[in-house]
Amino acid sequence: MGNHNHTHNFTEQFTFSGKLKTWTLLAIVVGILTIGFGFITGQQERTFANLLLMAYYTTCVCATGLFFIALQYVAQAGWATGLIRIPQAMSRVLPIASLVLIVVCAAGLMTHNLYHHWNAEGLTDPASPSYDKLIAGKAAFLNVPFFLTRLVLFLGTYSFFAWLFSKYAQREELEGGLVFYDKSFKWSAIFLIIFGFTTPIWAFDTIMSLEAHWFSTMFGWYNFAAMWVSGLCVITLIVIFMKKAGYLSWVNENHLHDLGKFIFAFSIFWTYIWFSQFLLIYYANIPEETVYFYKRWEPEYLPWFWLNIIINFVAPILILMARDSKRQMNRLMFVCIMLLCGHWLDYYMMIMPGTVESHRAFGIIEIGIAIGFVGFFTFLMLSQLTKRSLVSTNHPFLEESINHQI
Repeated sequence: MGNHNHTHNFTEQFTFSGKLKTWTLLAIVVGILTIGFGFITGQQERTFANLLLMAYYTTCVCATGLFFIALQYVAQAGWATGLIRIPQAMSRVLPIASLVLIVVCAAGLMTHNLYHHWNAEGLTDPASPSYDKLIAGKAAFLNVPFFLTRLVLFLGTYSFFAWLFSKYAQREELEGGLVFYDKSFKWSAIFLIIFGFTTPIWAFDTIMSLEAHWFSTMFGWYNFAAMWVSGLCVITLIVIFMKKAGYLSWVNENHLHDLGKFIFAFSIFWTYIWFSQFLLIYYANIPEETVYFYKRWEPEYLPWFWLNIIINFVAPILILMARDSKRQMNRLMFVCIMLLCGHWLDYYMMIMPGTVESHRAFGIIEIGIAIGFVGFFTFLMLSQLTKRSLVSTNHPFLEESINHQI
């Protein structure tokens, strides 16, 4: 390290206490009370849809932390080394987030409040009056045991990699050298292949099969883009929050600039996929495809439909285009919060029109459950951050990260 030890304290530990801890716990209580309210007032479908939305969103963000780590290893990127602890903490929340998602999906299937388009009685029985030829044709894939097996298998595999990378990072920290860096590199490459193939299927299962008559081959990548942008926003927000609290002295505006570029680029990538999916269906005008957008153009959803594209595309383009805006903490913070709300709306538009038949609304249940999950994620993630020093002193690219300049 030599000359850097005078300016940076590399033994820095994050402490998670006081007001912040109280707020996160309060948020969790709000979430639990809201879920109770939803069930007591007989709005099971809507409550389950919101639980699915937030459980899926949280799991996506945690999985993105894992993806971010693997990407840095495989690309042999040095710049992110100084902030790699943050995606590491996110990835360590993944097993818990995955468990919540599996429980929500299983409960939704058992009570027929989720996935009722393929999980209702008599749909696959030719003798039944409610027989559905299309669903019967998909029944080999869309059946409860196979559905839950896939979900457990995919999320279990991601969680295993989260544990593995965490273990290697810890050993690298203790022992130094390149042994564990090389292992992380090798397993990151394997993980990225698995993740690339399974993420679209995971999105097809969890979200697209809510409306089992409709399908889009672009849906998996559209979900991946949304997940990646959201995860990048969470990483950036935490970095800014930590810097404002006096931590991460070695992270400078060059690192923020890079994170800002990522967010800017993938917001455009998300729009490209969103628009491609929309345009192809719009001009082909085939009834079994347009049914998806037809639902989303109903009066109660149309304003959200257009707001979605404004928040997630127009705003980041206008605000983040200039070089300086990617280097200003407050402006970057504003964009990240806005995009996280924007992608919540994106998931809302994917899930609600197909699942909620009655009690369609936007109100207490949506906001309360979202607050609960934000508190839940923040509490777990910040608790993980306290467990190690905030920088990996034995990482081979630390020097490069500290001197990072663009």
